[in-house]
Amino acid sequence: MGWLWTIIVGGILGWLAGAIISKDIPFGIIGNILAGIIGASIGNALGLDIGPTIGGMSIIGTLAGAIILILVVSFIFGMFKGNKRA
Repeated sequence: MGWLWTIIVGGILGWLAGAIISKDIPFGIIGNILAGIIGASIGNALGLDIGPTIGGMSIIGTLAGAIILILVVSFIFGMFKGNKRA
């Protein structure tokens, strides 16, 4: 049952991070879930494991990590879009 909470909380926090910075995450809801789960890892690695915990993820740390991840992914996808030949 813990993995279900992780997926739900990861999806919500991934979506919220994208809404905060007004960037779309590739792959829709799957991208949101991945951004939330990977964001939790990034937030924990940066020592941002603070605030309330739901589904084994710190809300503040996961949100900060997901925002960082979305900015990096958006930057990389933006570089590939800019290199297309006309």
